[in-house]
Amino acid sequence: MQRYVVLALAVGALSIAPALADPMPLNPDIYTGSTRRPVPSRATAPQPAHEPVDAERAPAVRYASAEREVNLGGGFIEFLFGGGRAVAPPRPQAEVAMPRYAALPTRPEDTRPEPDPKFLKQTVTYTGTEKPGTIVIDTLQRFLFLVQDDGTAVRYGIGVGKPGFTWAGVKAITAKKEWPDWVPPPEMLQRRPDLPSWMAGGPENPLGARALYLGSSLYRIHGSNEPWTIGQAVSSGCIRMRNEDVTDLYTRVKVGTKVIVI
Repeated sequence: MQRYVVLALAVGALSIAPALADPMPLNPDIYTGSTRRPVPSRATAPQPAHEPVDAERAPAVRYASAEREVNLGGGFIEFLFGGGRAVAPPRPQAEVAMPRYAALPTRPEDTRPEPDPKFLKQTVTYTGTEKPGTIVIDTLQRFLFLVQDDGTAVRYGIGVGKPGFTWAGVKAITAKKEWPDWVPPPEMLQRRPDLPSWMAGGPENPLGARALYLGSSLYRIHGSNEPWTIGQAVSSGCIRMRNEDVTDLYTRVKVGTKVIVI
């Protein structure tokens, strides 16, 4: 009798030995009761009872536990101490793209103040004795007046010569040019050798949009690409105007117009 019992135990041990030799599956779905089909690892071939799965193309998915707030690092440690589910480490926050030019400084000319409103073009009462069509330039008040025939004058704000470059007298307009070239006189080039000897007309040209040449002198009534200087004494003796104002004056006067500078 004992011999049959020992034989039965030996046969039972041999039948369960292959099961004990198999590696312990680490798929968390087996232990959590998930209905998701387990994805076999490379070490374990698919069982015939299931549809074959290509382990190379299967996405590596991790499951995060909503009930736990402690991150144990994921993987096998999380599986053992995190309730049977592996938690993916938190993803870093995406960097916020900064505007490409946010750090560039503002150009000085962008912050220049506009001329005082009193230097804008306007029609005023004229009580002087000059004939209509005459230009009167008041360098002290920084105004240019074009006398009209109805007791008024068109008044424009101007920039004038800086100290040492002011002048007074009577001249006449001897030439008119649109977008004139600029040729600095020799006296100016001696003071400013950094200046070009010639500059083509255009928006960057210091003479601006129009120029009215005064007699045989080096002085002109001209536009300016620096409108913030209107009302100031900054030139080398020329009379500066805003480009829109000198363009308006250009259409109102002709060669031979009398110019009085006081």
